Amino acid sequence: MKRKNWYLTIGAVLTAFMLAFTALGLFWTPFEPSAMSAPDRNAPPSAAHPFGCDAYGRDVLSRTLEGAGSTLTIALAVLAVGAACGLAVGALCGYYGGPADALVMRLCDTVAAFPSVLLALVVLALTGPGKYNVIGALGVLFIPSFARLVRGEYLKYRDRDFVRSARLMGVGDLRIIFVHILPNIWPTLLSGLTIGFNNAVLAEASMSYLGIGVTPTEPSLGYMLKDAQGSLFTLPWCTAFPAAAVIALILGVSLVGEGIRDRMGAAS
Repeated sequence: MKRKNWYLTIGAVLTAFMLAFTALGLFWTPFEPSAMSAPDRNAPPSAAHPFGCDAYGRDVLSRTLEGAGSTLTIALAVLAVGAACGLAVGALCGYYGGPADALVMRLCDTVAAFPSVLLALVVLALTGPGKYNVIGALGVLFIPSFARLVRGEYLKYRDRDFVRSARLMGVGDLRIIFVHILPNIWPTLLSGLTIGFNNAVLAEASMSYLGIGVTPTEPSLGYMLKDAQGSLFTLPWCTAFPAAAVIALILGVSLVGEGIRDRMGAAS
């Protein structure tokens, strides 16, 4: 009898809920997220406003819907840039090795020696805040971690028997790299992707909270938390719901990744 994979089940449900929640915010919100209403200032959760209203009378549910969509979009874009570039760099360095590999890895070590969020803050201080600047800064800074992860896996597989057989049969290097070896590193790469996604969500939220991420006119869960920090105890719903959205995004993806790794481990 197979053991129930609760990590995967709970993570899939939570992730599916958050994806549906963010997708809903792209097409519909109960109120205009930035619309202020004097009569609704500081209103607690109610039937009309399930998440309550903030100090400006703005509907917290509408702002959370919009902010979650923005945060998820930025995190996925950062992950795509970092993972795609890191995969290419790590695969080529791990497969070929040589002086170019040593030089690229030293460069990655130099970048990785500094906290990525701190470097992103420096970059954004020079380029200015904004969604695309955040994606560019974080995406580039996520490349070294993925490159080192992928390179380590390719070092393990490049001299395996199936790779040598492919070379003897005249298979090209690029086909060996991306068709023969790449499928074997998916479990490790999946772990890196889940950690990278969580780091991207936290990094975006942190920078927006510090006021140097997205601009105040753009939706962001981090900026909502910054906006509500002065009313943490008087208007707790203004902080609780955006914070819960950040936690749910991170927890759901983490549990899915853990569940898939457990399933792959049981199958092997």
